[in-house]
Amino acid sequence: MKVKREKLVRCAVLLAGGRGTRFWPRSRRRTPKQLLNIVGDKTMLRMTLDRLVPVFGARNVWAVTSDQQAAAVRRELPGVPASHILAEPIGRNTAAAVGLAAIHLEREHGDALMAVVPSDSYVADPGSYRTAIRAALRVATVPGHLVILGIPPTRPETGYGYVEAGESLAFPSGLEAYAVKRFTEKPDLETARQYLESGKYLWNAGMFFWRVSTFLENLERFLPATRQALGRLSNSIRTRGYIAAVRRIYPRLQNISVDYAVMEPAAGFARQDQEGPRVVVIPANVGWSDIGSWAAVYELLAPQPGANVSKGRSYTIDAEGNYFWAPKKFVAAIGVSDLVCVETNDALLVCRRDRSQDVGTIVKWLEKQKSNRLL
Repeated sequence: MKVKREKLVRCAVLLAGGRGTRFWPRSRRRTPKQLLNIVGDKTMLRMTLDRLVPVFGARNVWAVTSDQQAAAVRRELPGVPASHILAEPIGRNTAAAVGLAAIHLEREHGDALMAVVPSDSYVADPGSYRTAIRAALRVATVPGHLVILGIPPTRPETGYGYVEAGESLAFPSGLEAYAVKRFTEKPDLETARQYLESGKYLWNAGMFFWRVSTFLENLERFLPATRQALGRLSNSIRTRGYIAAVRRIYPRLQNISVDYAVMEPAAGFARQDQEGPRVVVIPANVGWSDIGSWAAVYELLAPQPGANVSKGRSYTIDAEGNYFWAPKKFVAAIGVSDLVCVETNDALLVCRRDRSQDVGTIVKWLEKQKSNRLL
């Protein structure tokens, strides 16, 4: 398939509005996961920016975040224009967030290539990641193409969505790309094993690429009320009435992910051979992890299975597989295994590693108790 080359500005949109409740007590409303140094000295957001700048340049990076986090996000994105930090007055899921960025890009560039990426993922191989992004942008240049990077699965993971790869597509330079047959949600363990064995499924890491015009056309097709509302909001961009308009219009947008709203129905159109979008997946073996829990942090940082991981000084006796975060205190552990212990100034979390996915339940309880000081 010949990819038409056009002079389109390449822009990266970072989705940076999540709360990351499974990283409580470190993660709070004003300092969510993407604003924490989870796996190194830099925040997840700054690490994401550093990976993307060689492809896009800082001045072509945008971020969508919440009103509460906007100031902190600006500080973590040096070189990114302040006007490119788009604040949502209320979270309305990723379809609205991507749509908000799309109308701003349309107003600034007319049309552009748009890369949509999470701001809180880990990538072990930034070089291969950038190679995959450049390939995805080439394919996305074709009007109507919706492109996703798919991560080759390494285990029967039940916590991720999957993309089923269909027919192989012929692109220049031997690019490996496939038509997307369907998107599937988080499977049970047996189904995940079947996916892994088949070799036809890839993890959906939430990394999307398209022309702004292509995305807005598909938003009109599959989510017309949201598209029309964003069109009204677009008229106020760069005017004094923009803040009032976004506060009035944005809460009315449909609360739905871009996967459900656009990608899944677009793949359905393609399966039925209807005239419309074409959804393409490009395998990207880049050492990706969404780092969705304290257990995932341990697995990423542990030099070998059973090692203890500690941020700060520690000494252990007959202890293994533990994760300690108490950088200002000396940690001593005796006879314990597979624990997560995370200390902040006002809270202490202690749980088994295999229960770290349940940390979000504590946050829900604190919300019911209206313990805002701990949120």
